Amino acid sequence: MQRHDLLIVGAGPVGLALALFLKDAGLDIILADARAAHAAAEDPRILALAHGTRLSLEQLGVWQGLPATPIKTIHISQQGSFGRAMLHAADYDIPALGHVMPAGALAGALRRKVDEAGIPVLDGTEVSHLAPGADDVIASLKGQHAGTLSVRLAACAEGGMNAGDDDMVEHDYHQHALISQVAVTGGHHNTAFERFTSAGPAALLPCAQGFAVVHVVAADAADSLLELDAHTYLARLQAIFGHRVSLTAVTDRLRYPLLLRYRKTPVGQRTVWLGNAAQTMHPVAGQGFNLALRDVRAFADLLIERGDDPGNTALLGEYGSTRGLDRLGTIRFTDSLVRLFSNDIAPLRHARGAGLFALDLCPPLRHFVAKRMMFGARAWP
Repeated sequence: MQRHDLLIVGAGPVGLALALFLKDAGLDIILADARAAHAAAEDPRILALAHGTRLSLEQLGVWQGLPATPIKTIHISQQGSFGRAMLHAADYDIPALGHVMPAGALAGALRRKVDEAGIPVLDGTEVSHLAPGADDVIASLKGQHAGTLSVRLAACAEGGMNAGDDDMVEHDYHQHALISQVAVTGGHHNTAFERFTSAGPAALLPCAQGFAVVHVVAADAADSLLELDAHTYLARLQAIFGHRVSLTAVTDRLRYPLLLRYRKTPVGQRTVWLGNAAQTMHPVAGQGFNLALRDVRAFADLLIERGDDPGNTALLGEYGSTRGLDRLGTIRFTDSLVRLFSNDIAPLRHARGAGLFALDLCPPLRHFVAKRMMFGARAWP
């Protein structure tokens, strides 16, 4: 039976980033992914990366050359009501509040770095079962590299949340995200638009020469909207964002159901859950991958600092407790935004407008929101 220090389950951006953070830590690391080699590089989704995430990716040596479109301004408003707020990168002496890029491009860059570092990846190999014990975890593998592994720590970076798990919290928003790309007259000017509607939030994220769209709708409306021809659907989007932009074409429409799922505790016996294996959040405010990378970096820093058994109970417990504020705070922040803005109750609508107006006029409050979006609940790093 092969023996390793660390098995990372999932060779997507989260698992690959963990391997790179630990490549010089003196650990025997192996990754396993159920998909074919480099399948993650074909992921069509779009990621909104916070400024803090960019700093981490620069540290990993993967930022240079990525097709990243900077967000220099964020315009926040709600449909059918007064009040709006503006966030500007120039207010924080940084080049951009965040960046937008295809998830597949980031995964491809991370995978190339992992391959260059000589860290083995078992492609086409599903981790079908993990059996943690006092001294190791026995991992059962199916597929291209079927067999068993003995590892001192299993880090689950994809999947791993099943309905009925005692430690899992789940909420169905009864919403779907319609993802697409739109062309725009006059360019995007590196401005992102977050527009709250009674059906859910809609966002235009500057991406290449146009915008990536995240349009949240009620689940029972998603099918009919996808069936609309491109011209009619583009008119729907234009009506949401009004005169702020002039949209000219829409392509690449996809749909994803939206759930909140998270583990109350992201650690177990010789096991840690990261990324979507630990929490899956609503895309409002674009916090999912940014939180995941903060978790990964914090966990890697702790392993490097300890330099002993990576599956040690005390080490895992310390990680779980120290990440609680940022992790649960970000989950609740995102969930509260969805619940607060996804309705058309008149008193709440007016209160939201007043809140956006106050946010725009109150620099300390505006800076708090901006820094939380860039660095998390602890304004990390």
